[in-house]
Amino acid sequence: MKLLSYERDGAVRHGRLLDDGRIAELGDGDLGAAIVALDGDWARLPTGEGTAHDLASVRVLAPVPNPPKVLAAAANYQEHVLEGGGEPLVKERLAPRMFLKPGTSVTGPDTVIPLPDSSSQIDWEAELVVVLGRGGRDVAVADALDLVAGYAVGNDVSARSLDLGYERDAGAPGASAEWFFDWLAGKWFDGFAPFGPWLVTPDEVGDPQDLAVRLEVNGKLRQDGNTRDMIFTVAELIAHCSRLMTLQPGDLIFTGTPSGVGAATGDFLRSGDEMTVTVDGLGTLANTVR
Repeated sequence: MKLLSYERDGAVRHGRLLDDGRIAELGDGDLGAAIVALDGDWARLPTGEGTAHDLASVRVLAPVPNPPKVLAAAANYQEHVLEGGGEPLVKERLAPRMFLKPGTSVTGPDTVIPLPDSSSQIDWEAELVVVLGRGGRDVAVADALDLVAGYAVGNDVSARSLDLGYERDAGAPGASAEWFFDWLAGKWFDGFAPFGPWLVTPDEVGDPQDLAVRLEVNGKLRQDGNTRDMIFTVAELIAHCSRLMTLQPGDLIFTGTPSGVGAATGDFLRSGDEMTVTVDGLGTLANTVR
């Protein structure tokens, strides 16, 4: 199933996308509330028969507009590490490099992402996003995919520089705390975690480690990867996160980006640019920066 959150007649609702492109409305509120209520068991979802609406007549939102947590994996594709000048990572001597993005960074498809005044180097990162349907702590890798409610297309928009209006010594990349926290703060701006346009349930996705991930800027292909190239799989990321914190229904995990980011060439986003991210079987997410 393809499930989505949207606004219709001034109210937020959720529904199922039908094969003819219409939406079978399933209830009030966004999908996040439905995920919690159903404990990730989509078999209990109402059918929404007789309440279909044209997709064009609603405003599609992020599938879970207010997630409990937004987790994200850094450096989870080897080619992305190499294009940034890093040494090849040895998985056996490594843990997933997870960070948090604030809830205010979440936005949906076809929204305008504001360019912050404090950075002139705004970049894209096409990603597979995991939406959890069940919570857990200390989950085994073998059981981790049982927590997944579905998958969506995401973009970990990132500021590669930070100008706070006064002189600072940020240090060399990777060599100082100042640099690290500038890198982290560059993930936090409003709208910097767009995802959608809908959530696709696991039965329809199949193997999450065999999905093509592509990104275009103004129609030009910039990223072209596949989730099979992740250093840590979706299951391994979920299991690792569950060792660090209690996972909750509705949590998001951005799983890392393949090579082709703007920082590798010094080609950053400008006002009016449109990013389109496509993940096989999950749809296309489009956002403009301004």
